[in-house]
Amino acid sequence: MTFDCDVLIIGASLGGVSAALSAADLGVSVTLADTGAWVGGQLTSQGVCTPDENEWIESGGGTRSYLRLRALVRQYYRSNYRLSSQAIQNPLLNPGNCWVSRISGDPKVFHALLQTDISSRKNIRLIRDVKIPEFSMIGSRIDSVLIRLDNHETVRLRPHIVLDATETGELLPLTDTEYGIGAESRDETGEPDAPEQAHPEWVQPFTFPFGLELRPKGENHVIPKPPYYERLKALQKYHILDGAMRGMFGELSWWNYRRILAARNFNDPAIPCDISMINTGSNDFKGGVLPSGNSRRDRDVFIRGRLASLGYVYWLQTECPREDDGSACGYPELRLVTELFNTPDGLAPAPYIRESRRIKALKTIREQDIVRTDSSGVTWQRGEYAEHQTDSCGIGHYWLDIHSGGSSEPGRFLTTAPFQIPVGLLIPRTTENLLAACKNIGMTHLTNGAYRLHPIEWNIGESAGLLAAWCSKKRKTPAELYSDPSNLLEWQRALIQRGVPLSWPSSLDPNDPAFERTQISNMGW
Repeated sequence: MTFDCDVLIIGASLGGVSAALSAADLGVSVTLADTGAWVGGQLTSQGVCTPDENEWIESGGGTRSYLRLRALVRQYYRSNYRLSSQAIQNPLLNPGNCWVSRISGDPKVFHALLQTDISSRKNIRLIRDVKIPEFSMIGSRIDSVLIRLDNHETVRLRPHIVLDATETGELLPLTDTEYGIGAESRDETGEPDAPEQAHPEWVQPFTFPFGLELRPKGENHVIPKPPYYERLKALQKYHILDGAMRGMFGELSWWNYRRILAARNFNDPAIPCDISMINTGSNDFKGGVLPSGNSRRDRDVFIRGRLASLGYVYWLQTECPREDDGSACGYPELRLVTELFNTPDGLAPAPYIRESRRIKALKTIREQDIVRTDSSGVTWQRGEYAEHQTDSCGIGHYWLDIHSGGSSEPGRFLTTAPFQIPVGLLIPRTTENLLAACKNIGMTHLTNGAYRLHPIEWNIGESAGLLAAWCSKKRKTPAELYSDPSNLLEWQRALIQRGVPLSWPSSLDPNDPAFERTQISNMGW
């Protein structure tokens, strides 16, 4: 079976879903294909359902569609559960009262809301459980894509534009698109904190999160001891406190860090106890990275990464020093909440991927473009915001946060200025009808640490989807649109009309009548 489509998106990641919705809203035909059964990536199947966001997110630090998703989560809990009086009175309900984010929830809730949005667009064809596609190229253009379904049937698509929204940039080597992976050298990027020599093996560690329920003391929910437990315990150095955490329980604690449901928010028998999603340094896998460039090695690392997280569950239940009794160890009352993901081992079905292959793009964002002060103390950003990007297609803000773990690279945590997302980051130098729509844009290993977070990935996908639809309607390539100032400006105005802020300050809600006028003024048009 062969059929044409305007926009083909491979990967139902958070960026992939956002791209599908924005492209479909422009009226083009969209096919969204994924190797799994979930949609939403890091927010759902990867268990990071306490999104990492900026401090302005409640007012104007994200796109209209992203803020709508957050509002729908709050409405879901108000409509489907009996809330406590305190929670009812809180207009900015955070179901888990976690301290890493202002919103949280069950990953299946986020999945259901995104699935409903996809289903409401009749011009989106969602294909699940596909195998890695095969590409037929004509020169530097993708001509057709062969997708094998789980039932062994095949579908050949002839898209105008293809978006790589996979978590690890899987399409880049398959389409001979120039890309990088790991840490670039200082000579290549000019970044003050880049290493002297390139390190392609310096990829941020992945994590298999899992949910725990804090049952009453005296209950016993200890899981069977996982294989290779002693070896993995030595490798992972299981512990509790990371960063700003102040104890296992209480304010700013390990437990409250990524709690997704706080029992005190509910007067509902369906939620009798707290549930927290565990995603810490102890289950950042330290025995290898994904992607490694070798599929057999990737499978082995994937399996051992799951066992490392299971080992952490077992350690917490049996060996973790108790805060309430210094002579006792283990919290057997912590129950692995297998129903959150319905996987055989109870863990998230997919690893939380922090870093991907990255396209060699028309523009590259570097450390010195966004950090305030590098690790040697040199100040780069002297104003309130990062340097203005005239080709902006969105905004973001997060620390330059590099986790150590899967390689010999040390961790880094540098303060950044609120920054923009240049559209040049989405467009590869090669492969004329491909766009990056996830964590695979034209950034460096270091700036990936600031651009990989939920509202930014959503914005990247939303802009990529709108760009793909725009190019399909005008029968242009992304590079052609990018090189035409009048077309680029027209497209940027369409983004603003959609509720995508292109410039800081972004203190206005995108639904505010003054939003469009203010953003146009901010851009200097």
